[in-house]
Amino acid sequence: MVMMVISVGLLFAEDTKEVVVKKAKELKGTKAKKITWKKDGAKMVRIPGNLEKKVIATASDEFGDLVSPEKEVVTKIAESFYMDVYEVTVGQFKKFLNSSGYKPLKSISWDEVYQYSPTDKHPMIYVSWHDATAYAKWAGKRLPTESEWEFATRGGLVDKEFPWGGDEGLAREYANYEGTGGKDQWNDSTAPVGSFKPNGYGLFDMAGNVSEWCQDWYNDDHFTCVLRGGSWCNLTYPLRVAYRLCPDPHHRSYIIGFRCVVAGSGALEPF
Repeated sequence: MVMMVISVGLLFAEDTKEVVVKKAKELKGTKAKKITWKKDGAKMVRIPGNLEKKVIATASDEFGDLVSPEKEVVTKIAESFYMDVYEVTVGQFKKFLNSSGYKPLKSISWDEVYQYSPTDKHPMIYVSWHDATAYAKWAGKRLPTESEWEFATRGGLVDKEFPWGGDEGLAREYANYEGTGGKDQWNDSTAPVGSFKPNGYGLFDMAGNVSEWCQDWYNDDHFTCVLRGGSWCNLTYPLRVAYRLCPDPHHRSYIIGFRCVVAGSGALEPF
């Protein structure tokens, strides 16, 4: 009995111990489920590598869903990776600008940012794909691929419409979107990150709050980039895991933000 208690205590300590990581190479061989990324102070969680089915489609419908399937193939999330628990915040992005010397192609209007994200704990908005990529490179991370984003958003669930499952009626517990009710107290703005329930992997705001840039081009023409997830001013339809958008990489909006990932093999250069 004593041996069992000691064993459980050791396991619990391993799971809850904070691991601070400076570089991707430090992740090789680690089994930590949670880490803190030193550069930007972001909390990150381990997303397990796994097999998933993916439909290869020839087109998208008017809502951004893949249609006209050609075939179904099995793709592999090649390895586990770590993803930011929260969307990158206003405070983190200001730290990046102050310490990196990065100059956006178009100056950020902070009056516009603060109108919808009024504190350092709110998600950063009005960021282009290029701005988000520059932040990720500075932090030693990268934007998630579209496959990584969707795999992580599902939180271990299979064939479910939303990150929390199939019940649309639970949306107010997990997402900030148009209107209020349940945990959603914000009608005309973003919510502070982490204000709602997380998905099965411990990720917050994977539906609602802000839509998030991914690393990928939307298609082979290399004119538009992938944007995933609904936002604070959407209804429930865009909260679905399958929802996709394709803005120009220079585009900025009050509904657009991002989060980062890192893998043990290194922070890959985008594209």
